[in-house]
Amino acid sequence: MTDEIKQTIAKQNDLFRQNFADTHAQIETGIKGRYLVTRGISELPVHDQLLITKKVREFNDFNPDNDPYGEHDMGSFKHNAETIFWKIDYYDTNYQYGSPEPSNLNKTRRVLTVMQAHEY
Repeated sequence: MTDEIKQTIAKQNDLFRQNFADTHAQIETGIKGRYLVTRGISELPVHDQLLITKKVREFNDFNPDNDPYGEHDMGSFKHNAETIFWKIDYYDTNYQYGSPEPSNLNKTRRVLTVMQAHEY
């Protein structure tokens, strides 16, 4: 995969993540997908869920250790002493198989999942 393609994917992932749960943004950006939270996240108080969503949207602590491929497709942070993970996976347009070309918005649907670290 070329550096140019990696940069394209990283930009798409950033936009998708920064617009977490904003379906209108999918229309504007053309980056389609779904947002999921695990049971552990959904069972937290709503206030904590909102803070976690905000932290996912604002995450920008990418470095070679946590982003070795430069795609901005995974991150982690602390919330109330609990480690939270988020990750983006690439699927075909039917959400059945992996995307054949993650940088191509016509062939790719993203799924952003937010979870507590112990759920991974």
